[in-house]
Amino acid sequence: MIEKIVARGHKNILATHKTTFEITQEQEISTRADCIIAVNANIAAMDLKEDFKRQAKKTDAIIEVLIEVGGLVEHITGKGSPQLTLSHSTDLVGRKSAFISDRTFLINSDKAAIDLDRRLVEQLKKPDTEIIITLKVK
Repeated sequence: MIEKIVARGHKNILATHKTTFEITQEQEISTRADCIIAVNANIAAMDLKEDFKRQAKKTDAIIEVLIEVGGLVEHITGKGSPQLTLSHSTDLVGRKSAFISDRTFLINSDKAAIDLDRRLVEQLKKPDTEIIITLKVK
């Protein structure tokens, strides 16, 4: 099951958070939002297809994230969980930990915002940049 998200870059993206990364539908962010890697996303957790949600909630679900921007590609892998609610109205959050909230779509991630290639992060800081994020659950 695959979901495609289209989002934009933003001048205040820092991508320095050590345990999470976030995709948001919000259009404006401050530099305090150091986990955000994309803004103005076309979907949030609650908008994910029901088939994707069902697969992500399986005990053995593996979720892969592919971030494509400016000719660069970043891969992130983590797990799903039966405890995921996937109900937040504006955000999607991936976490290195097993903590779950309504924004969480991925736990036990192998990367957080700080771990992203800094060349990719420079592209994420450009407001006119289109970011394609593919979510795949196995």
